[in-house]
Amino acid sequence: MSTELSAREARRIFLAAQSLTTSRPRRRVRPADVTAYLERQGVLQLDTVNVLSRAHYMPLYSRLGPYDTAMADDVLWGHEHGHAAEAFEHWGHEASVMPHDLLPLMYHRMVGGESWKARTRAALETERPGLIAAVQAAVEQHGPVVARDLEHLAPAEGPRGPWWDQGHVKRALEYLFMTGGVAASRGRHFARTYDSTERAWGEAPATLGADDPGATPASWGQSPSAARQALFDRALGACGIGTLRDLADHFRLPFAAGARGSDGEGAAVWAASAVERGLAQWVTVEGWKDRALLATDAVDPGRAGATALLSPFDPVCWFRPRLKRMFGVDYRIEIYTPEEKRQYGYYCLPLLVGDQIPARFDLKADRKAGMLLVQASWREPAAAPGSRRLPDDRVAAAAARELLTMARWLDLESVSVAPRGDLAPTLASALVPAGAGTDAALG
Repeated sequence: MSTELSAREARRIFLAAQSLTTSRPRRRVRPADVTAYLERQGVLQLDTVNVLSRAHYMPLYSRLGPYDTAMADDVLWGHEHGHAAEAFEHWGHEASVMPHDLLPLMYHRMVGGESWKARTRAALETERPGLIAAVQAAVEQHGPVVARDLEHLAPAEGPRGPWWDQGHVKRALEYLFMTGGVAASRGRHFARTYDSTERAWGEAPATLGADDPGATPASWGQSPSAARQALFDRALGACGIGTLRDLADHFRLPFAAGARGSDGEGAAVWAASAVERGLAQWVTVEGWKDRALLATDAVDPGRAGATALLSPFDPVCWFRPRLKRMFGVDYRIEIYTPEEKRQYGYYCLPLLVGDQIPARFDLKADRKAGMLLVQASWREPAAAPGSRRLPDDRVAAAAARELLTMARWLDLESVSVAPRGDLAPTLASALVPAGAGTDAALG
């Protein structure tokens, strides 16, 4: 492949690595499809926001189409049949689930000496001496458990504050989860459960090596430098192409040498190693200020024909500078922005059409009313670099099909379009012929 790429070529390569250049499979989505996505990307971000659908369900839907979420839960957490889960939860790209082969690569994060860990341990040992050890022992004996199952170990002293105010037991569990002393999973209603690492991972607790490196379980086996290099290599395969910052962000690796205790390493060091080992080559991309690293096995499919609504927690949308550079989309999630200051809406999903993102929609599932609410519909002001702006009617038609498909997946009976946004009238008109039974009237 050439060492000089156009903006469109780079964009197609990235979307191909993301499994977003071809139409979704028409067959029933199988557990193997969920596993394949997780293996390819290496990480599936979690978030508690459920205004539309859980964050981890959306990247699978965007690529695979409607599927059984209970089946996906079974793959990720082994809920239905009591078998071992095919993934584990930890801090991959924020809170995430990852395939089991990445577990050794997380060891250095579990036992690393971040200030939060030290402060939490010191505070708990001061306020509740011995609680951390007692909680870990209880989890190993009685797990899987939720926090309230162990509240008797440290009953609350006085009234609690707001809902996010954690008691001592919950803080101890979260400390043990972050340090690899216990394993975390998800139970009913997305509640975090805790179990012994032996049962959940088939591994001794990572905390064995936290205070005594000589006691590190042999099966963990990855040095911090080797683990970070392996994660960078994995990010390269997941993205296909990217600047050093793009690739480092995939697993939230430190970009600069010496950052976050990386012992002089950094993205430049990992990139040089990848090039030396034949995993990648340096390329220049039209309009990009920085050089990019192109994976040796990356593919430019020549065209991109997928249409998909993308969650804010989708890998395509994670790194905002890349989204702006590749697609011309200036995006931020406005969940935590006061309503009167929101520009686009509470939970806006970008719409991918081919190799462009020409629109975004503020969506909400009104489950009680059985409606998918399109609370705002917006055109992006500019086309993606190197592309022509798509006509409004084509964008609205693609959006209408996607919204109807999503409504069926969410077991909602209709789609309702509010009048907010410059694409709302065209979308409402497109929904009428797109499917019967839709509520496409504005207002």
